[in-house]
Amino acid sequence: MDTIYITGHRNPDTDSIVAAMAYAALKNALGERQYQAARLGQISDETQAVLERFGFEPPKLISDLRTQVRDRDYDTPTTLSAGANISLGWQAMMADQISALPVANEDGTLFGMLSAGDVANYDLQSVYNPVVGKLPIYNLLSVLEGKILNAGGELRDTISGEVIIAMPACRENLMSYPKESIVICGEQHDVIRRALEENISCVVVCQAQVPQELLDMDSETCLISTPYDAYRASRLIWHAMPIGSICKRRDLVCFHLDDYIDSVKETVLKSRFRAYPILDENERVVGSLSRFHLLRPRRKRVVLVDHNERAQSVIGLDQAEILEIVDHHRLADIETKHPIYVRNEPVGSTNTIIAGMYQEKGLMPTEKMAGLMAAAIVSDTVMFKSPTCTQRDIDVANRMARIAKISLDELGQAIFSASCSDDKTVDALLHTDYKEFHIAGHNLAVSQITCMDSDRILKRKDEFLQAMELIRQRKSMNVVALMITDVLLEGTQLLYVGDQDAIEQAFNIKNGDGCAFLPKIMSRKKQFIPTLSALWG
Repeated sequence: MDTIYITGHRNPDTDSIVAAMAYAALKNALGERQYQAARLGQISDETQAVLERFGFEPPKLISDLRTQVRDRDYDTPTTLSAGANISLGWQAMMADQISALPVANEDGTLFGMLSAGDVANYDLQSVYNPVVGKLPIYNLLSVLEGKILNAGGELRDTISGEVIIAMPACRENLMSYPKESIVICGEQHDVIRRALEENISCVVVCQAQVPQELLDMDSETCLISTPYDAYRASRLIWHAMPIGSICKRRDLVCFHLDDYIDSVKETVLKSRFRAYPILDENERVVGSLSRFHLLRPRRKRVVLVDHNERAQSVIGLDQAEILEIVDHHRLADIETKHPIYVRNEPVGSTNTIIAGMYQEKGLMPTEKMAGLMAAAIVSDTVMFKSPTCTQRDIDVANRMARIAKISLDELGQAIFSASCSDDKTVDALLHTDYKEFHIAGHNLAVSQITCMDSDRILKRKDEFLQAMELIRQRKSMNVVALMITDVLLEGTQLLYVGDQDAIEQAFNIKNGDGCAFLPKIMSRKKQFIPTLSALWG
C-alpha cells in the first residue's frame, strides 16, 4: 500500500511509458523510494524497440486501481493450528482484541474460524454435558502446567471421559466413578488408590503430594499433578481441547487479497459473521477482515502523466487518490478531493517537461535514461514535424541526445520503422495508440499510426474500415478515425467511419468515402481533436 504508481494513459505510446519511468526515476533518486512506474496496456513495437535499445524492461502492468482487500488495514492475528488448545486461542483473541481468528492447516491453508462465541458456547455446554473426548495429553499438561507422575500415564496419548471433582466427604461414591472418567482430587489418597486400581482414565491431583507407594502401582491410569486448585483445573481441562474440535469449518465465507472491496461489501451484507479469513494467491491464511475495516477508507495512490482525462486513465481511478498530474494535453474531466500538484505545459512531449524537472532538482539523468527520454520526445513530436513541437522540445531532445551520445536522426528512423510491422493484425495496429474522447455530447475514438511508408499500410484499408466499424457499433461511437501519419509526406492518411459528414465538413474533404489525405496534419492533440471540437462546440 505504500507504493505510489506513476502511470500514463491506456494504450500507451512511447512518450507515456517513458514519462512514467523517467518521473519515477527522478522521484526515487531524490529519496522518495515508494514510486513505481506502471503501464495500463501492452506496449507497442516502437516502444519495445526503444526499451530494448537502452536496456530497460517494460513497467509493471496494472489494470485496475479499485480498492482491494490488500489495501485495507485488516487484522493479522496469530494464526493457530487446529491442534492448538482452546486456551491459546482465547488468549490470542484477547491479546489482539478481536472476536475471531483464523485456524490453519500445517501448510498454512484455511482449516476454520474460531470465534469468542464458539468458546463461550462450548464452555456453557460443558456444564450440562461434562464429557471430554480424545483430549491430547500434551494439551492437558500445557494448560494445567502439569506433570505425569506414573509410568502408566506415559503410555497414554489421549484421555476421554466425564470430568468429576471428588469431594472429600463423599467416600461412598468411589465405586460409582465410570472407568472413562477424569477425576480431580486433592490430597485424597484413598480416591487416588481406588482410581489406580480401577484403571480410571485420568486422575488430576491438585496442590498435593502423592505417596511413592501409589506412584509405584501397576495401573493404566494417567496420574497428573497440577499447581491449580480443583475448580480452576476443572475449567482448564475443557480449555485444553484442540481448537479444531469447536471451530467453525462449514459454510465459511473468505476473501482473497485481490478481491475488490465493492464485491466484498455486497457479500458481507448478506452474511452475519463478525470476521472473515483473508487468503493469499496460494490459499494461505494472511489475516482476517471485519466489518469495521470496511468503514475505514484507504486508497491506492497514483500520479498521472501524459493525460488528465478519465476515459483515458486506469479503471477505478475514482477510488484512487491522485497526488500529481504532469501533462501536455488540454485540461479534461478529472476531479480530485484535495488540492494537488499539477504541471501542464504547451510542449510536444511530456518528457520535455520531466527533463526540465530533472534540471530544476539539480539532477542529470543517466546516459540510458537520457537516451530513453530523447526517443520519447522524437516519437511524440514526429521527429519535430508535429505542430505541437516547440523549440524547447528540440533543445531538450538535443541535450538528452548529447548525454546519451546518440544521433537523433538515426534514432528517429529506427523508431518509425518499428511502429507498424506487417505481421501485426489490424486490430492490434488500431489499438497501438488508441484514445477515446467525449466532446460536446459526441463520442469518438481516434487511433494514430506514425510511419515512414503510409502506402504500405493503406493496402489494408478495407480491413481497417471493417474493424473500425465494429468498434463504432460495439462502443456506440459517433466517429472512429485512424490517422496514418507519414513522417516523410508530412501529412496524414485519414480513415474514418460513422458521422462522415462531420469529418468531411471539419477537414474540408470532398468525396472522401471514408479515406482522405490531410496535408500538414500531424497531431491528434493539436490539430485533429481541436478541429472537431470547434465543429461540435
